[in-house]
Amino acid sequence: MSNVPTAKNAPSENSPRDFIRGIIDEDLATGRYTQVHTRFPPEPNGYLHIGHAKSICLNFGVAKEYGGKCNLRFDDTNPTKEDTEYVDSIRADVHWLGFDWEDREFYASDYFGKLYDYAVQLIEKGKAYVDELSAEQIREYRGTLTEPGKNSPWRDRPIEESLDLFRRMKEGEFSDGQYVLRAKIDMAASNVIMRDPTLYRIRHAHHHRTGDAWCIYPMYDFAHCLSDSIEGISHSLCTLEFENNRELYDWLLIELGTYRPTQTEFARLNINYTILSKRKLIQLVTEKHVSGWDDPRMPTICGLRRKGYPPEALRDFCARVGISRAAGTTVEYPMLEFCVREALNKTSPRVMAVLEPVKVVIENYPEGQVEWFDMPYYPAEAGDPPAGYEGPLTRKVPFSRELFIERDDFREDAPKKFFRLAPGKEVRLRYAYYITCTGVTKDADGNISEIRCTYDPESRGGGTPDGRKVKGTLHWVEANHAVPAEVRLYEHLFNKENPDDYPEGGSFLDNLNPDSLRVVTASCEPALADYPVGHMMQFERLGYFRMDEDSRPGAPVCNRTATLKDTWAKIEKKTEA
Repeated sequence: MSNVPTAKNAPSENSPRDFIRGIIDEDLATGRYTQVHTRFPPEPNGYLHIGHAKSICLNFGVAKEYGGKCNLRFDDTNPTKEDTEYVDSIRADVHWLGFDWEDREFYASDYFGKLYDYAVQLIEKGKAYVDELSAEQIREYRGTLTEPGKNSPWRDRPIEESLDLFRRMKEGEFSDGQYVLRAKIDMAASNVIMRDPTLYRIRHAHHHRTGDAWCIYPMYDFAHCLSDSIEGISHSLCTLEFENNRELYDWLLIELGTYRPTQTEFARLNINYTILSKRKLIQLVTEKHVSGWDDPRMPTICGLRRKGYPPEALRDFCARVGISRAAGTTVEYPMLEFCVREALNKTSPRVMAVLEPVKVVIENYPEGQVEWFDMPYYPAEAGDPPAGYEGPLTRKVPFSRELFIERDDFREDAPKKFFRLAPGKEVRLRYAYYITCTGVTKDADGNISEIRCTYDPESRGGGTPDGRKVKGTLHWVEANHAVPAEVRLYEHLFNKENPDDYPEGGSFLDNLNPDSLRVVTASCEPALADYPVGHMMQFERLGYFRMDEDSRPGAPVCNRTATLKDTWAKIEKKTEA
């Protein structure tokens, strides 16, 4: 649409130094590796969330900084939970964040044949065996953190017998759970992970890529390290929950004599008022506590995108959070919102909308007259339009005898420091005139239905010949040309900083915020009638908003992305205190 401003800017961020980059510097200096090659390895069993954004920025970021490569590899080893829907969403999210894997899109399923051969090698070396214990028995035999495990009765099964059983597992002779392949390491190992971990299990399930070609599937730990090895990854960057798994990662590669990447762990992202457990996010969706994976209250990348968070804000946030090994650190959500405001303030055009309208009637303004003001999309105080901006600089906004202002911008009994509209007080209407309240009209219930005012014709454009000043400036919308819009006002999905803090017998769902979504019918200036889906704007004095996918021509639907700082709200809170 010709009158909608657009921008073509993609800010780049300078990533700070951290311990991982220090390790890479040393590895390159000593010649351990000659090229940095990382990978982002999501499991296609759900949608990515902001925690994954940190890993994406790290893996793709260090590869770019060092002139290396980063693969996108789907660890698709569990066909019962995986779907092409998730694959497509992950691709879209990584691209949206600003990263490109070029021709290096891989899948663990690409290597199923090689992984099977590696498993056979371990059996032949006496380093793996086919076990008949059930999953529950394997857990019982594993022992505890203070007590060693005990050997399976089939741990010393002859190599040829294990080879034969493993081949027959592959050919589909057995039912799910009847046999598993386990590594033969040490049932008394201090690291419980090393107590003969399972490497393969039988699962008669249709795979989203390989169909029904396989009925045995490798476990994540087995497939992950060998996929890294096959792809020539130099630095396998994982979150701290995989620290104990590193010993198995190295053991498998050493026993098989394959190329060995370096696994390094960093602290995962935690944000207050937010859940990042994939299992719990799935529960929120399946139990319909939210409208879907892209609900703007969700911490998923697609949810944040629909809310209006720009990719440069997420990249900036991840850079500010940084990379460390300090587990348990929680980031304050306002830091994320700060990054969002910083990005949107530079790019968002300014328009006017009234969320909670109350009518203003200007008694001395000519009836039937309409003026059209040229108003800037990027006013002087907002700075220049963003780099690459190709849209119009102004739009036409009507003004007449009847207007809407925010109901909260009027107080019948206003305190001393209330600089908005009140009986006898004069305020400025943004870009238009000075008005003075002369009285109010109320309905049968005593609610204010109209505010009566007069205007100063000499104050057009916001100034007066006598140079008098007013402290209050209000946004407004002309009533007869106003476009009604559904505006969705989002708050935190949870009402506790730590949603997992709940009484015994309860659930994180007990901490859901019943007011996390409020829908109002706003009055907007005419320019918003045909804004395209995805378009961002700042509603002056209110915050940043995004045109939602539910919008239709002439019937906009807007999501609040972030609020602006509200000085009066702070004054009111102090007064209440």
